[in-house]
Amino acid sequence: MASQNGLVRTTVDELARRLRTEMIPINTQFGYFPMLQIAEEDLRAYAQEPVAAMPKAACDLLPKIGIVLAPFLERGTARSSAAVLYDKPAEAKLALSARVEAEEFATLFFTVKDEQVSDYHYYLYDELSALLSTRLPDRIQDVWHGLLREELSSEVHGEVDERGWHLKQALLRRPMKARKDGKPFRDYSRQSFEDTMTLYLHGLCCDIDVETGPRQLPSRYLRKRLEALKHLFPPPEGHAVFPEDLKEHPHRH
Repeated sequence: MASQNGLVRTTVDELARRLRTEMIPINTQFGYFPMLQIAEEDLRAYAQEPVAAMPKAACDLLPKIGIVLAPFLERGTARSSAAVLYDKPAEAKLALSARVEAEEFATLFFTVKDEQVSDYHYYLYDELSALLSTRLPDRIQDVWHGLLREELSSEVHGEVDERGWHLKQALLRRPMKARKDGKPFRDYSRQSFEDTMTLYLHGLCCDIDVETGPRQLPSRYLRKRLEALKHLFPPPEGHAVFPEDLKEHPHRH
Protein backbone atom coordinates (compact mmCIF):
# COMPACT_ATOMS: atom_id res chain seq x y z
CA MET A 1 0.00 0.00 0.00
CA ALA A 2 1.40 3.41 -0.92
CA SER A 3 0.29 6.99 -0.66
CA GLN A 4 0.83 9.69 -3.24
CA ASN A 5 -0.76 13.12 -3.42
CA GLY A 6 -2.83 12.17 -0.36
CA LEU A 7 -4.49 9.18 -2.11
CA VAL A 8 -4.18 5.72 -0.55
CA ARG A 9 -3.67 3.08 -3.23
CA THR A 10 -3.24 -0.70 -3.27
CA THR A 11 -2.01 -2.44 -6.41
CA VAL A 12 -4.29 -4.91 -8.17
CA ASP A 13 -1.50 -7.52 -7.98
CA GLU A 14 -1.46 -7.28 -4.19
CA LEU A 15 -5.25 -7.33 -3.93
CA ALA A 16 -5.61 -10.26 -6.34
CA ARG A 17 -3.49 -12.43 -4.04
CA ARG A 18 -5.34 -11.27 -0.94
CA LEU A 19 -8.90 -11.55 -2.29
CA ARG A 20 -8.67 -14.84 -4.20
CA THR A 21 -10.00 -16.84 -1.22
CA GLU A 22 -12.48 -14.12 -0.21
CA MET A 23 -14.64 -14.26 -3.33
CA ILE A 24 -18.39 -14.70 -2.87
CA PRO A 25 -19.47 -17.52 -5.22
CA ILE A 26 -21.82 -16.73 -8.11
CA ASN A 27 -21.45 -20.27 -9.43
CA THR A 28 -18.65 -22.85 -9.44
CA GLN A 29 -16.56 -20.78 -11.87
CA PHE A 30 -17.31 -17.14 -11.03
CA GLY A 31 -17.11 -15.22 -7.77
CA TYR A 32 -17.12 -11.55 -6.81
CA PHE A 33 -15.91 -9.24 -4.06
CA PRO A 34 -17.44 -5.78 -3.48
CA MET A 35 -14.97 -3.22 -2.09
CA LEU A 36 -17.74 -0.71 -1.51
CA GLN A 37 -21.32 -0.80 -0.28
CA ILE A 38 -23.69 -1.99 -3.01
CA ALA A 39 -27.42 -2.47 -2.47
CA GLU A 40 -28.52 -6.11 -2.49
CA GLU A 41 -30.85 -5.60 -5.47
CA ASP A 42 -28.05 -3.92 -7.43
CA LEU A 43 -25.69 -6.85 -6.89
CA ARG A 44 -27.81 -8.91 -9.26
CA ALA A 45 -26.96 -6.51 -12.08
CA TYR A 46 -23.26 -6.58 -11.17
CA ALA A 47 -22.84 -10.29 -10.53
CA GLN A 48 -25.64 -12.78 -11.17
CA GLU A 49 -27.21 -11.37 -14.35
CA PRO A 50 -24.06 -10.86 -16.49
CA VAL A 51 -22.68 -14.26 -15.47
CA ALA A 52 -26.02 -15.97 -16.22
CA ALA A 53 -25.80 -14.61 -19.79
CA MET A 54 -22.46 -16.33 -20.44
CA PRO A 55 -22.61 -19.21 -22.97
CA LYS A 56 -21.40 -22.54 -21.60
CA ALA A 57 -19.03 -23.00 -24.54
CA ALA A 58 -17.31 -19.72 -23.60
CA CYS A 59 -17.12 -20.59 -19.90
CA ASP A 60 -15.54 -23.95 -20.77
CA LEU A 61 -12.55 -22.09 -22.28
CA LEU A 62 -12.11 -19.65 -19.39
CA PRO A 63 -10.19 -20.05 -16.13
CA LYS A 64 -11.91 -19.46 -12.80
CA ILE A 65 -12.86 -15.79 -12.53
CA GLY A 66 -12.94 -13.42 -9.57
CA ILE A 67 -14.72 -10.09 -10.12
CA VAL A 68 -13.66 -7.21 -7.86
CA LEU A 69 -16.05 -4.25 -7.70
CA ALA A 70 -13.70 -1.41 -6.78
CA PRO A 71 -14.50 2.25 -6.06
CA PHE A 72 -11.88 3.55 -8.55
CA LEU A 73 -8.92 2.23 -10.51
CA GLU A 74 -5.82 4.21 -11.38
CA ARG A 75 -3.86 3.36 -14.50
CA GLY A 76 -0.60 1.49 -14.04
CA THR A 77 2.78 2.71 -15.21
CA ALA A 78 5.74 1.01 -16.84
CA ARG A 79 7.01 0.20 -13.35
CA SER A 80 3.83 -0.61 -11.46
CA SER A 81 0.45 -2.25 -12.02
CA ALA A 82 -2.91 -0.52 -11.79
CA ALA A 83 -4.11 0.38 -8.31
CA VAL A 84 -7.41 0.56 -6.42
CA LEU A 85 -8.30 3.91 -4.86
CA TYR A 86 -11.18 4.99 -2.64
CA ASP A 87 -10.90 8.58 -3.91
CA LYS A 88 -11.23 9.40 -7.59
CA PRO A 89 -7.91 9.99 -9.36
CA ALA A 90 -7.37 12.63 -12.03
CA GLU A 91 -9.49 11.86 -15.11
CA ALA A 92 -6.41 11.13 -17.22
CA LYS A 93 -5.29 8.50 -14.71
CA LEU A 94 -8.69 6.84 -14.23
CA ALA A 95 -8.90 3.24 -15.49
CA LEU A 96 -12.21 1.40 -15.82
CA SER A 97 -10.85 -2.17 -15.72
CA ALA A 98 -7.72 -4.16 -14.94
CA ARG A 99 -6.83 -7.86 -15.01
CA VAL A 100 -4.47 -10.09 -13.04
CA GLU A 101 -3.91 -13.68 -14.24
CA ALA A 102 -2.29 -16.41 -12.15
CA GLU A 103 -2.47 -20.22 -12.18
CA GLU A 104 -5.72 -20.63 -14.08
CA PHE A 105 -7.41 -17.92 -12.07
CA ALA A 106 -8.11 -14.45 -13.40
CA THR A 107 -9.03 -11.55 -11.13
CA LEU A 108 -10.91 -8.78 -12.95
CA PHE A 109 -11.10 -5.32 -11.36
CA PHE A 110 -13.64 -2.65 -12.29
CA THR A 111 -14.29 0.97 -11.40
CA VAL A 112 -17.95 1.05 -10.36
CA LYS A 113 -18.36 4.24 -8.33
CA ASP A 114 -19.97 7.00 -10.43
CA GLU A 115 -20.15 4.62 -13.43
CA GLN A 116 -23.25 3.28 -15.18
CA VAL A 117 -23.98 -0.44 -14.79
CA SER A 118 -24.25 -0.71 -18.60
CA ASP A 119 -20.67 0.58 -18.91
CA TYR A 120 -19.53 -1.91 -16.28
CA HIS A 121 -21.15 -4.70 -18.32
CA TYR A 122 -19.22 -3.59 -21.42
CA TYR A 123 -15.87 -3.65 -19.60
CA LEU A 124 -16.67 -6.97 -17.91
CA TYR A 125 -17.42 -8.64 -21.24
CA ASP A 126 -14.41 -6.96 -22.83
CA GLU A 127 -12.10 -8.48 -20.21
CA LEU A 128 -13.74 -11.90 -20.58
CA SER A 129 -13.47 -11.67 -24.38
CA ALA A 130 -9.78 -10.75 -24.08
CA LEU A 131 -9.23 -13.89 -22.01
CA LEU A 132 -11.13 -15.96 -24.57
CA SER A 133 -9.17 -14.53 -27.50
CA THR A 134 -5.96 -16.15 -26.22
CA ARG A 135 -7.60 -19.52 -25.47
CA LEU A 136 -9.43 -20.35 -28.71
CA PRO A 137 -9.06 -23.92 -30.03
CA ASP A 138 -7.96 -24.34 -33.65
CA ARG A 139 -11.48 -25.16 -34.90
CA ILE A 140 -12.79 -21.78 -33.67
CA GLN A 141 -9.75 -19.87 -34.91
CA ASP A 142 -10.17 -21.48 -38.33
CA VAL A 143 -13.80 -20.29 -38.55
CA TRP A 144 -12.84 -16.78 -37.46
CA HIS A 145 -9.85 -16.55 -39.80
CA GLY A 146 -12.06 -17.69 -42.66
CA LEU A 147 -14.57 -14.91 -41.97
CA LEU A 148 -11.85 -12.26 -41.83
CA ARG A 149 -10.10 -13.47 -45.00
CA GLU A 150 -13.44 -13.30 -46.81
CA GLU A 151 -13.92 -9.72 -45.59
CA LEU A 152 -10.36 -8.76 -46.56
CA SER A 153 -10.78 -10.29 -50.05
CA SER A 154 -13.92 -8.19 -50.49
CA GLU A 155 -12.03 -5.13 -49.14
CA VAL A 156 -14.67 -4.57 -46.47
CA HIS A 157 -13.78 -1.51 -44.44
CA GLY A 158 -14.84 -0.71 -40.89
CA GLU A 159 -14.61 -2.65 -37.64
CA VAL A 160 -16.52 -3.21 -34.42
CA ASP A 161 -14.28 -1.07 -32.20
CA GLU A 162 -11.44 1.41 -32.45
CA ARG A 163 -8.66 -1.01 -31.48
CA GLY A 164 -9.54 -3.49 -34.21
CA TRP A 165 -10.06 -0.67 -36.71
CA HIS A 166 -6.50 0.63 -36.25
CA LEU A 167 -5.02 -2.86 -36.63
CA LYS A 168 -7.13 -3.40 -39.75
CA GLN A 169 -5.88 -0.15 -41.30
CA ALA A 170 -2.29 -1.27 -40.74
CA LEU A 171 -3.10 -4.62 -42.35
CA LEU A 172 -4.83 -3.01 -45.36
CA ARG A 173 -1.67 -1.02 -46.08
CA ARG A 174 0.17 -4.28 -46.73
CA PRO A 175 0.24 -6.07 -50.13
CA MET A 176 -2.82 -8.27 -50.72
CA LYS A 177 -0.85 -11.52 -50.35
CA ALA A 178 0.55 -10.39 -46.99
CA ARG A 179 -2.84 -9.53 -45.51
CA LYS A 180 -4.10 -13.02 -44.77
CA ASP A 181 -1.34 -14.53 -42.66
CA GLY A 182 1.58 -13.55 -40.44
CA LYS A 183 1.75 -11.64 -37.18
CA PRO A 184 -0.16 -8.49 -38.32
CA PHE A 185 -3.06 -10.70 -39.44
CA ARG A 186 -3.01 -12.70 -36.18
CA ASP A 187 -2.92 -9.51 -34.09
CA TYR A 188 -5.86 -8.12 -36.04
CA SER A 189 -7.74 -11.43 -35.82
CA ARG A 190 -7.34 -11.62 -32.04
CA GLN A 191 -8.50 -8.02 -31.55
CA SER A 192 -11.41 -8.30 -33.97
CA PHE A 193 -12.55 -11.45 -32.17
CA GLU A 194 -12.28 -9.72 -28.78
CA ASP A 195 -14.25 -6.69 -29.97
CA THR A 196 -16.97 -8.73 -31.71
CA MET A 197 -17.26 -11.20 -28.82
CA THR A 198 -17.65 -8.28 -26.41
CA LEU A 199 -20.55 -7.01 -28.50
CA TYR A 200 -22.05 -10.51 -28.70
CA LEU A 201 -21.88 -11.18 -24.94
CA HIS A 202 -23.09 -7.67 -24.07
CA GLY A 203 -26.04 -8.17 -26.42
CA LEU A 204 -26.94 -11.48 -24.75
CA CYS A 205 -27.09 -9.78 -21.37
CA CYS A 206 -28.62 -6.41 -22.22
CA ASP A 207 -30.56 -4.53 -24.87
CA ILE A 208 -27.85 -2.51 -26.63
CA ASP A 209 -27.61 -0.41 -29.77
CA VAL A 210 -24.74 -0.65 -32.25
CA GLU A 211 -23.42 2.79 -33.12
CA THR A 212 -23.35 3.52 -36.83
CA GLY A 213 -20.60 5.53 -38.49
CA PRO A 214 -17.94 5.49 -41.22
CA ARG A 215 -15.65 3.25 -39.11
CA GLN A 216 -18.38 0.73 -38.25
CA LEU A 217 -18.34 -2.67 -39.95
CA PRO A 218 -21.23 -2.85 -42.46
CA SER A 219 -24.29 -4.45 -40.86
CA ARG A 220 -24.46 -7.54 -43.10
CA TYR A 221 -20.84 -8.46 -42.26
CA LEU A 222 -21.41 -7.75 -38.58
CA ARG A 223 -24.46 -10.01 -38.63
CA LYS A 224 -22.44 -12.77 -40.30
CA ARG A 225 -19.87 -12.56 -37.51
CA LEU A 226 -22.56 -12.63 -34.82
CA GLU A 227 -24.24 -15.62 -36.49
CA ALA A 228 -20.90 -17.44 -36.43
CA LEU A 229 -20.47 -16.65 -32.72
CA LYS A 230 -24.04 -17.78 -32.05
CA HIS A 231 -23.16 -21.13 -33.66
CA LEU A 232 -19.81 -21.46 -31.86
CA PHE A 233 -21.07 -20.16 -28.50
CA PRO A 234 -24.82 -20.89 -28.30
CA PRO A 235 -26.69 -18.54 -25.93
CA PRO A 236 -27.93 -19.90 -22.61
CA GLU A 237 -31.65 -20.55 -22.27
CA GLY A 238 -33.68 -17.34 -22.14
CA HIS A 239 -31.08 -15.12 -23.85
CA ALA A 240 -31.37 -13.90 -27.45
CA VAL A 241 -28.91 -12.65 -30.04
CA PHE A 242 -31.14 -11.09 -32.72
CA PRO A 243 -34.55 -9.41 -32.46
CA GLU A 244 -36.24 -12.36 -34.16
CA ASP A 245 -34.80 -14.64 -31.47
CA LEU A 246 -37.06 -12.92 -28.96
CA LYS A 247 -39.99 -14.91 -30.33
CA GLU A 248 -38.15 -18.06 -29.31
CA HIS A 249 -37.03 -16.59 -25.97
CA PRO A 250 -39.83 -14.28 -24.77
CA HIS A 251 -38.37 -14.11 -21.24
CA ARG A 252 -35.05 -12.67 -22.27
CA HIS A 253 -33.32 -10.50 -19.66
